[in-house]
Amino acid sequence: MIERKLQKVIKDRFFNGKAIVLIGARQVGKTTLMQELTNGANDILWLNGDELATRTLLQEVSVEKFRSLIGSKKIMVVDEAQRIENIGLKMKLITDHLPEVQLILTGSSSFELANRVNEPLTGRKWEYTLFPLSFAEMAEHTNAFDEIKHLPLRLVYGYYPDVVTHPGDEKEVLKQITDSYLYKDILEWERVKKSDKLVKLLQSLAFQVGSEVSLTELGQQVDLDKNTVEKYIVLLEQAQVIFRLGSLSRNLRNELKTARKIYFYDNGVRNALINNFNDLALRDDTGALWENWMISELAKKRSYNRQFVNRYFWRTTQQQEIDYIEEADGHFTAYEFKWSPKKKAKISQTFLKAYPNTEITTVNPDNFYTLLL
Repeated sequence: MIERKLQKVIKDRFFNGKAIVLIGARQVGKTTLMQELTNGANDILWLNGDELATRTLLQEVSVEKFRSLIGSKKIMVVDEAQRIENIGLKMKLITDHLPEVQLILTGSSSFELANRVNEPLTGRKWEYTLFPLSFAEMAEHTNAFDEIKHLPLRLVYGYYPDVVTHPGDEKEVLKQITDSYLYKDILEWERVKKSDKLVKLLQSLAFQVGSEVSLTELGQQVDLDKNTVEKYIVLLEQAQVIFRLGSLSRNLRNELKTARKIYFYDNGVRNALINNFNDLALRDDTGALWENWMISELAKKRSYNRQFVNRYFWRTTQQQEIDYIEEADGHFTAYEFKWSPKKKAKISQTFLKAYPNTEITTVNPDNFYTLLL
């Protein structure tokens, strides 16, 4: 079993009077993580929001009903909690009136679970996000040297747990994930009827990884209006499928101010959407895969280590560009991602003059692990 980075963090939060909320896309291992955290304990009530019986049981609740339901149990887990109506208000009864019970909620769609939980549980919860497996987690599971050797494989097939644990079946597993799970919550929650348009939008985004995206152009490509494209992108972000970077604009008149790039949390999902699992030597998008992988890995690391940063890219109207920038406590760190170790990054003097004292890091396959471990 691969030990996840969040296990100790969450375990240390047990029985401190607050609920624990775990968000993550379907199939990233939320249920498995909760099972590992509660392994060996006999005083657990486990409910699954995907089951009709659970949703029926929790239709009408009261403090007394919860007392009877929980009994002598010390831990209550509600898996896929976003499926339960008014889940936040119902769980508030437990945190307010049964503080001795450790409440744990998991959800695969932050838009739904956040809407139903956040306001009722304000000040009453610890919230965490679980991503597909990370380089650091796999390096701890085996060793860093082995995981570095697997880098070309990870750039193509990604880090979903079932993909990693079923070598040789990566394509089939990824097809099941993208066909059966990837859009499930979006389609159900928003009652999106144009699922073919949603898939086409994701495919368009997949082809544009590492490039600026225009909502108007995306709409023209998939035959949707700009507002609908924006709505779908927000839903895909909240479902932990994609994330966006905005452009850094503070000092210069010629900086792009409203531009955006969109990345995928998992390279394998991105490649499955465009049905391209070719080896790196046969691809013309290796640079984009490398950039997507590194930015998503840095996002995982920052989240798991509770390092809160602002994230950007930078570009001017003259096409001067920095791939990725993090801002923490007013300090900027700029990253340039180069797949070839022989290729040197040319850092814009315009950027350095506008943002002096910025730390500049060139990341390639020879040194990337120093940033992720």
